[in-house]
Amino acid sequence: MSTRPSKELETFPNPREGRDYTIRMELPEFTCLCPKTGQPDFAEFQLEYVPDQLCVELKSLKLYMWSFRDEGHFHEDVTNRILDDLVAATQPKFMRLTGRFNVRGGIWTTVIAEHRKPGWQAPERVELP
Repeated sequence: MSTRPSKELETFPNPREGRDYTIRMELPEFTCLCPKTGQPDFAEFQLEYVPDQLCVELKSLKLYMWSFRDEGHFHEDVTNRILDDLVAATQPKFMRLTGRFNVRGGIWTTVIAEHRKPGWQAPERVELP
């Protein structure tokens, strides 16, 4: 296999650093293991962020998400851990990570974690007719 899972997140310079804009990514193929039973857990993640100086590189993000496949994690912990790692790598103005986990024991779980750079204010949303 030419690629392997990796915990290393690569970045590149924000090409429009002077403008606040939102990057949204859908990550539909996340898997990890239930820390209690060892059975696989499946989730879809949505990443939304307003970059500051750096953006996350997509291939490294894919390999990073893959790196959880054989690890046991509670939904709440893994969502916050991923957010912490992405924030450490990119230092965004704002970042939100939403994890929608498939049913386990008859319960669907959604975990939403956010980071906001101190002092940053979201621009006012414009609604057009």
